Order: sequence, then C-alpha cells, then structure tokens
Amino acid sequence: MEKNKPALSLTRKIVLICNISALIPVWLICWLTHLSWPSLLITTLLTSLLASYLSFRLSGTLVQGIHSLETGLLNFKDGELATLLAYNGNDELGRLCQLYNQTAKQLRQEKQWIYQRELMLDKVLQSSPQAVILKNDKGFIVYSNYSARDLFNAKTALEGSQFAHLLENAHPQLNNALTRGSDGLFTLDTEDQESQAWHLSTGKLLLNNQYHYLYVFKQLTRELSRQEVEVWKKVIRIISHELNNSLGPMSSMLHSGQLLSEKVDEPRLSRVFATISERIKHLNDFVQGYGKFAKLPTPQPSAINWQVLLTQLQNQWCFMLDISNDVHTLADPTQVEQLLINLIKNAHESGSASEHISVTVTQNIKGTHISVNDQGKGMSEQVMANALIPFYSTKVAGSGLGLALCREIVEAHHGQISLHNRKHGGLSVHVILPHGPNKQSQKSRN
Repeated sequence: MEKNKPALSLTRKIVLICNISALIPVWLICWLTHLSWPSLLITTLLTSLLASYLSFRLSGTLVQGIHSLETGLLNFKDGELATLLAYNGNDELGRLCQLYNQTAKQLRQEKQWIYQRELMLDKVLQSSPQAVILKNDKGFIVYSNYSARDLFNAKTALEGSQFAHLLENAHPQLNNALTRGSDGLFTLDTEDQESQAWHLSTGKLLLNNQYHYLYVFKQLTRELSRQEVEVWKKVIRIISHELNNSLGPMSSMLHSGQLLSEKVDEPRLSRVFATISERIKHLNDFVQGYGKFAKLPTPQPSAINWQVLLTQLQNQWCFMLDISNDVHTLADPTQVEQLLINLIKNAHESGSASEHISVTVTQNIKGTHISVNDQGKGMSEQVMANALIPFYSTKVAGSGLGLALCREIVEAHHGQISLHNRKHGGLSVHVILPHGPNKQSQKSRN
C-alpha cells in the first residue's frame, strides 16, 4: 500500500518555520520594550506577511525542482527515459538536475542498445535451422522460432500454449525424445521423406527469478549424408587416380603391340588386342562416370521451364505426365534434367510397363515436389536402405552410380530424396527441391 501523504506540504513547512523564526525575536523585542497589545498585533501581522512572502519567493524554485525530480523518477519507474529536466541553475539543485539528465541519457542509450541486440538475437534465432523452444516452470511456452513451429507442424505461434498439450499432438518419436528429457540422438520417420536424424539438447536456466527449460533440436540428416558422400568421393578419387595411372601406360603399350602384330601373321593377336582395347575403353568410361559424381559442379540456379524440359524427356522416354499450373522452380536445369533421366531410366528398367510410369510435378510452401512412379518389382527393405549409396547396385551390369548421382544433385540443391514402395506394387521416388533465394525471401510465415 502507498504511504499516506503528509498533512503539511514542503512549502507550508518552510513558511511555518520562517514565520516562527521571524516572530520569536519580534515578540522578544516587543516584550522588552513593553509595547502595547495593538502595536504587538500589528507588528506580528506585518512580520508574518513579510516572512511568508520571502519564504514563498525563496522556496518556490526548490519545491518546483523537487517536484520535477519526482516526476522524472516516476517516469523512470514506468520505463520512460525521454523526459529531461529544464532547470540548469548553478546551485545544488541545478547540479542534481544535471546529474539526472546525464543518467537519463545514458539509460536511454543502454536501453536502445539492449533493444537492438534483442532484435538481432531474435532475428538470428528465427532464421536458425535449429528448432528452439523455451518453457517456464509452469509448463507454458514463452519462446519458439519458426523451425520449432515447422518441426511440430503448428500453424500458429507456440507462445502461450501448454508444453504438455504440444506433446500430445507431436510425432510419437519426437514425443519419446522429449519425455526422455536427456540429450541425445533420435530419428523421425515420415511418410513422404526418408528417416531424419535429429539431436536434442536440453538446458535449465534462471530467468526473472523463475526457472526455464530450453530445448534445441538440430537436424543431422543432411550433415551425416554430406559426410558420407564426402567419404565416397574421396574413395572414388583415389580409385580413379590409380586407374588413370595404369590405363595410360596400358593404352600406350597396346598401341605398340598392335603395330608389332602387323608384322606377324597371327589372326588371334588381333582378337586379343581388340578385346584389350574394348576393356580399356570400358574402364575409361567407368572412371569418367565416377569422376562426374565425385566432381559435381556447384548448381547454377535459374528458372526452369518445366513444359519444355519434360516434353524433351518424353521424346526420349515414354511416361505419363501430371504437372500443376504455375510451378516456379529455381534450380540448375542441366542437373535437374540429369536427375529426371536417371529416375525415368530406372523406372523403365524396373520391369514396369511404359504406360504405368508417371512423372508428377507439384508445388507448395516447402518447394517443388517431383514424383517418379512405376509398377515394377519395387525394393526390399535392405535394397532400399542402400540404394542411394555409391557402388551399390542390384543389376548385373550396374555401376551403382545412378541413384547416388541423383542424391548428390538433390542435396546440392539443399533438397530431399526418398524411396517408397507403392501399395499396389512398384516404386515411387519422391524429390523435394526447396524454393530458391528469391522465393525464400518472399515466403510469408504465420
């Protein structure tokens, strides 16, 4: 409760003190001089009026300054730091008002700096690919970023909602990871994407005298895939280097042997040299093919004309086409074409009839979705788990490069590729190419 205001204001107290201080010596003089009562009353009245006038004049500036300081401190209490005091006299009150103004300016600068840092921190957190959630000890979410909203498939902001209610609607594997309450890895299996590897970090901090709990989710799928692909690329470069070192001398010796064989009348030598030449050519093609995978150039994004691209592919391969209107994609046209050629070629080699092979292209807020479907034999779980790894192939003459190159192209575009067996037989390869930089900047978020 606020304290009761004093009965006498500061001005009244000053006037009262001045009057008492002035009247005591006057009454003493009157008593010593034996003045009459009328003279004593007149003298007392005149002395009181003069003392009151002088006290009002002398205390007015002091009282006004004190009221200004009180108003300024009340503004401080309300967080208002823009008000400054106008009094600048060369006295104690002036120096006090000057100190107040300096403090207000410094606090205002520090408040602006803190506000700017908060804006920068919020911008960094909102743009971070890591999902961040902060809840208080009452179980309410007090902060979350856009990545957290995407992770929990929320259409609105999470702030203000109960964390327990969020868990009820979360993916079971995500729910289990949060219920466990400790740092570690976990996987998320979704229908339209491959399994994703996530890492959960938890922390406890004291904020505004209240304990808060921090959850940070980091997706490791792309990083693990990138490390895996880098290892394969290194192996391929070593193998290619060693093969090239051997193929060069072999080609030279083959040419010399063919020249010498012309002087010998032996038909079998021609067949031997022809076989060696054919195998050297095959090895050269093999090395070049894997070199293309190991040295995939950086994508050069541009607007893709899907109608032209898919029409050209239909001239080479037979497939059904289903494409939505107004699909806008920024990607490397050459690499996307190579991606589709490999997927359509695999669909034809799956044993599926041509009329059952289809290519579907759609678009939503996540990007461009490409599906290549067939009605072939499909894949077993073991084959599907290794299909995107270089060198792995179930074909007798396969190099194990097709799907691995598709994966490298998709991940170079920061996209996703996944394989799924269809309910009525066959395989569906699903690719997501995210929006390009221009689209990302224009994409609105709730």
